[in-house]
Amino acid sequence: MQRSTLDLWVGLFVIAGIGALLVLAMKVGNMSASGGGETYALTANFDNIGGLKPRAPVKSSGVVVGRVSGITFDNEKFNARVTINIDKTYKFPKDTSASILTSGLLGEQYIGLEGGGDPANLNSGDRIKQTQSAVVLEKLIGQFLYSKASEGGGEKK
Repeated sequence: MQRSTLDLWVGLFVIAGIGALLVLAMKVGNMSASGGGETYALTANFDNIGGLKPRAPVKSSGVVVGRVSGITFDNEKFNARVTINIDKTYKFPKDTSASILTSGLLGEQYIGLEGGGDPANLNSGDRIKQTQSAVVLEKLIGQFLYSKASEGGGEKK
């Protein structure tokens, strides 16, 4: 009888461990259920979204205030249109700016919102006009090398 009780406790411990690993995997993969509260949709156009993906977090001052709900290509302006859902408890002024930023060692990309000073707030369906695209490392390295080459660093005097 004592052996079966021990087996039961070991089994429960293993199931709890597997459950904890699943929760951790879902958090890392941005697949955890959101708060389930009401949201409002905003759009923003970016020249380059880098590795931004749907369900990526939208943060303001480090606090997750929403999620990216969709990414499409605008055939008229030739840039990416990102749709984000913001929790209704958070209000942002009309002159809010959006930037694509990178965090963590794995380089998770997210949208950072920075509020402005306009007394009027953004409403559902509004567009964020001030945006800053993702920083592409290859372009930065290319610009650095080009500027060094144009300085003529290899000339002897």
